[in-house]
Amino acid sequence: MTPIGQSTRRTDGVTKVTGEAIFSADYTEAGMLHAKLLRSPVPAGRITRLDTSKAAAMPGVAGVFTAVDAPDVNAGWVLKDQRLFAGDTVRYEGEAIAAVAAETLAQARAAVAAIELEIDESPVVGLQNSLADGAPLVHPGWESYEPNGPADHPRYGNVAAEMIADTMPEALAAVFDSAYIVVEDTYEALRQYQAYLEPKNALVKYEGGRFIVHTSSQYPFNVRDRVAQFMNVRSSGVRVLGHHIGGGFGARLDASPEPFAALMAKGTGRPVKLTYDRVEDMITCPSRENAIVRMKTALSEDGEILARDIDVLMDNGAYSGEMPWLASLPMHVFGQVYRVTPARIVARLVYTNSAPTGAFRGVGGAYLHFAQERHMDHCARALDLDRLAIRRKNLIAEGARSFVGQTIEQAGILGEAFDKLEEMAPWAEAAAWKEQAPEGTRRGVGIAGLTWVTNPMPGSVTIKLNQDGTVGLITGANDNGSGAVTMGVTQVAAAELGIGVEDVIVPLPDTDVIGYDSGSQGSRTVHIVGRAVSDAAAEVRYKIFAVAGSLLEAPEEELVLEGGKVSVRDAPDISVALGDVAAAATWTIGPIQGTGSYTTPALEFDADSASGLLFPVFPTPTYHAHLAQVEVDEVTGNVTVDRYVVVQEVGKAINPAGVRGQIQGGVAQGLGYALYETLDIEDGRYQQRTLESYRLPLAVDVPDVEMALLEHPEAQGPYGARGVAEPPLIPVAAVIGNAVSDAIGVELNRIPIRPDEVLAAMLGD
Repeated sequence: MTPIGQSTRRTDGVTKVTGEAIFSADYTEAGMLHAKLLRSPVPAGRITRLDTSKAAAMPGVAGVFTAVDAPDVNAGWVLKDQRLFAGDTVRYEGEAIAAVAAETLAQARAAVAAIELEIDESPVVGLQNSLADGAPLVHPGWESYEPNGPADHPRYGNVAAEMIADTMPEALAAVFDSAYIVVEDTYEALRQYQAYLEPKNALVKYEGGRFIVHTSSQYPFNVRDRVAQFMNVRSSGVRVLGHHIGGGFGARLDASPEPFAALMAKGTGRPVKLTYDRVEDMITCPSRENAIVRMKTALSEDGEILARDIDVLMDNGAYSGEMPWLASLPMHVFGQVYRVTPARIVARLVYTNSAPTGAFRGVGGAYLHFAQERHMDHCARALDLDRLAIRRKNLIAEGARSFVGQTIEQAGILGEAFDKLEEMAPWAEAAAWKEQAPEGTRRGVGIAGLTWVTNPMPGSVTIKLNQDGTVGLITGANDNGSGAVTMGVTQVAAAELGIGVEDVIVPLPDTDVIGYDSGSQGSRTVHIVGRAVSDAAAEVRYKIFAVAGSLLEAPEEELVLEGGKVSVRDAPDISVALGDVAAAATWTIGPIQGTGSYTTPALEFDADSASGLLFPVFPTPTYHAHLAQVEVDEVTGNVTVDRYVVVQEVGKAINPAGVRGQIQGGVAQGLGYALYETLDIEDGRYQQRTLESYRLPLAVDVPDVEMALLEHPEAQGPYGARGVAEPPLIPVAAVIGNAVSDAIGVELNRIPIRPDEVLAAMLGD
């Protein structure tokens, strides 16, 4: 029986449950030093004094390092705007100023405390004042920063990236002038911390002129390249060995402790281990960015969207990371659920004196869809129309094209998702449920649609047939906890080669021996790497049949590969075990192996539709509809999620249990974003600095998610699979925001939606 569509167990499950799995935080080496960083206590200022002499003389200290000890280079994923250490200027609280390597962690901490540091503080630039006349520049030398690649993008002053779509300004103005009604809103989203259990860490040694890096990374090749940039060496001068990952959710895509440990390892000649404590992890994490979204919509009397004007302001923090790519997201999000033309969209990513922001599961889509769906509810209320009806009226259909001119494949599935949602949770019944609220409680219902991308970045694999009949699957793809490799990719390999999933062995990544992979991000792993597995397996099967045909004295076209053996189709008793085929091949044609690589084919789009597009298309889309029923306590303002329903298009559920786990987990994280989690910033400083003060959703806060999986196979995917992991989180804040606003009769336009704000809204404050 094929493993495709079966809920098989994770191949790493036993080692993780029993505690045998070695995470990078657990990894040690003999003779290693322990490291600690001195970080800026202020968000902005000039360093006027830095004296490390006392620290260098303290017991156990093997080295103290500052900007003068690091290579004189800038580094960065998209834009080279960052130095390893702050030199004259600090740009955010927590920015590294110095590093100490010592025999013990206690000695390293004591030495850091002994460093004498004086900073002349400067005015803080935040999201609200970043574009104000006369605002200080976070990077006065921004023009000197080079892009990390051939393409640059629009940027100026405190604007790190700007994307504009405004191709029909006169038509847009005319529509707004003649519209029946114009609805305007402003939405605000605060930051969200990825809240992984294993703080960031790395162990690095300098050996044979190369940096050997042990770390937990979602994207080992990106860490390799960033360490190489900071150390000013070729990429081949860095080797990254991956370990089990204690959670990532996007925060482990780029380097963080690795280049610091690399510098210290080279400087001391010994392995160096650097592990962040929870406070420094939180204040320096590349959290989901805070943002402000302004929307204005022109509508007809019957609720047809006639035009939109959208402005998005995104907080980059002090340095860019991958964020310039994400500034393209508004060009895709708006117009890929509901029809909109003409429209104007302006997205600006701005530098501020705060920790650099970055990827968090679902990236900026979470607050962009919050704005879009909250605005749809407001439009419906302004016209006294049903909230579901206005959505169905404006929903995209087959043949829809996005703002950037991309044809949205199989867009009609979105309508199917709404149909299935109506079947599971009839809108009329939800309305009746609202009216039955117990005394002291208000009830509300929210709904939202979603179209989302499957990340197209490339992946590759090598499959080798071992002489015991197992296969080794060597890939740069890794599993950050989703099961994408230990379930999905493994199941594809097992199905392609007719073996059990337990006979597919996937080692942890090592950039010296694996082919390139773009990392665990954007729901890409099963779709991209699984397709590469299919291609590699085809080569392996060809070689297996060539050898087995000789052994069985049968034509290759009559052979069948299943159950760990090759047999003759019409004479199944005539067979040979895969291990015997591998052994025979070793001494005839050579060991059997195959390679495969895949990246999503380029899609057509209109390059003139928007300026500055770094992420121009949304390939392999998936379609979704969510509904929630909530209860609001009139005394406390607390929100209880009574029911949550998800309809999700997956292409093909390779492992249904795994898919359902991703949906349940995604909704849980989305509820955290909607109701609880935030990194509040005051004068450039985070107010939540521990997991105790950072309110995560508890088991009692999360309902059992009702879900239906739609399966419309995607032609390029392995067995039709599309991306799965990101989308369940994205519309949750929108759905909950709509439900709570419906319950209390007041528009709530900021996330998270906190009890005090709900209570104030109900009281009319």
